[in-house]
Amino acid sequence: MAEAHEELCDVAIVGFGPVGATLANLLALQGLRVLVFEREAEVYRLPRAVHFDGECMRVFQAVGIADELLSGLVVAPGMRFVDAFGRILIDWQRPTTIGPQGWHASYRFHQPTLESALRRRLAQHPRVRVALRHDVFCIDEKDGAVHLRHEDLSSGRLGSSRARWVVGCDGARSLVRRFMGTELDDLRSHERWLVVDLILKRPRPDLGDYSVQFCDPRRPATYVRGPGDRRRWELMLMPGDDLVEMTRPERIWSLLERWVTPQDAVLERPAVYTFHSVVARGWRRGRLLIAGDAAHQTPPFLGQGMCAGIRDAANLAWKLAAIVGGSAPPALLESYESERAPHVREFIETAVRLGAVIQSTDAAAAAWRDEAMAANPQAFATPQPRLGPGAYDGQPDCAGTLALQPVLADGRRLDDDIGYRAALLVRPASAQQAALLLGDREPPAVACRLVVADSAAVQAVLDDCRAEAVLLRPDRQVFGIAAEREEIAGLLRRAAALGVVRPPLPGQAGPAG
Repeated sequence: MAEAHEELCDVAIVGFGPVGATLANLLALQGLRVLVFEREAEVYRLPRAVHFDGECMRVFQAVGIADELLSGLVVAPGMRFVDAFGRILIDWQRPTTIGPQGWHASYRFHQPTLESALRRRLAQHPRVRVALRHDVFCIDEKDGAVHLRHEDLSSGRLGSSRARWVVGCDGARSLVRRFMGTELDDLRSHERWLVVDLILKRPRPDLGDYSVQFCDPRRPATYVRGPGDRRRWELMLMPGDDLVEMTRPERIWSLLERWVTPQDAVLERPAVYTFHSVVARGWRRGRLLIAGDAAHQTPPFLGQGMCAGIRDAANLAWKLAAIVGGSAPPALLESYESERAPHVREFIETAVRLGAVIQSTDAAAAAWRDEAMAANPQAFATPQPRLGPGAYDGQPDCAGTLALQPVLADGRRLDDDIGYRAALLVRPASAQQAALLLGDREPPAVACRLVVADSAAVQAVLDDCRAEAVLLRPDRQVFGIAAEREEIAGLLRRAAALGVVRPPLPGQAGPAG
């Protein structure tokens, strides 16, 4: 553990969970000096989040831990919503083959394993300092920097640090958000559930690999297959339930007896959660920002809570690096909330709608719902929203959407070639001109990688956008396209003005914007 000190760092992160650790890794890849504060001494050893998607796996690929994670993951085939009689109401199939992101669409994981991998990777970056058992209690922006006061909880010693920027990845009760004075938009879904994690003693293949939402008005429930022998049940708490009683082992086993008994499994952890649906109004104030649960909270019915925070980190890290490196103005950060808030809101609102199906406890209303939906089960697909307005070309339609990850001619995935930086995908006929326009770019952390469409898969990305060239941001979002070869220079100039690629371009003098 490294002690915090008064040296000015580029970014201080408050909170060292999956979002904070991912953000720290991405910033380190950009060469920034990073300081991380965390109250706890080590990774929390019990499961919490259990799902991430192929988009998150691409971020972990950029960080450099994807292959390490694979042995501890299970591919999730989807989710079924069933009524009290087992009839399917909603069928949410997820393909179990490698998808367009270069990974499977859905993974189940053990959160302590992920966090440990992120921390080990971060320890390889010499410009990162981690202050464990440090509680930040005061944040003050002055003299062009942010001053943080903190306590070493292991000794009681007080200290102070300075940072150019501070990001609060400190959860639903975020201290950074409170110092920002940011309030939350309430999307009006707040329900208490009992979450029970178990470890099987013996094989139970009959439980299945699908997640199941039991839409039973007597007590809605959820079953989730985890990696290895881990299984989870979530049980909605009803009016009159005694919280102390509900968490007693004997009461838990009585609630689970239709599925599993003490002969089948051991209890690992029961916990009562309130599933919230909120989005912050104001993700930045001056040099303070928030990400993850500090900025938004969602019910778990889409499995997108942690995923949304990982997307925040991928969106934010390259923008902070561009600003610190001088290739973009601080105004670039205005695009952080404008892009991410509408995107995450669509996921939360969809989860709330699914939650309304699951959480109905009115028997008559549930019976009407069951008859209508069981007669015509609904197919469901994960939303794929475009970013809100921000740092990308407004047209064409593919701009502001997540690019596919094709396989290159040498068999590697695209992201393994480009790293966490911008990339220009071009057809072979335009490769020489594009290379001249890009020139030699330094420092490498903000370089734009030239990728010639040397495989049918890369050409398909260009074909989908009807483009001669496609420019990707470091977070894999499409910045824009050049429909013709003559438009490539203009595409790169627009990107340089926003710090997506490093100016100057040939013929320009100094950074634009």
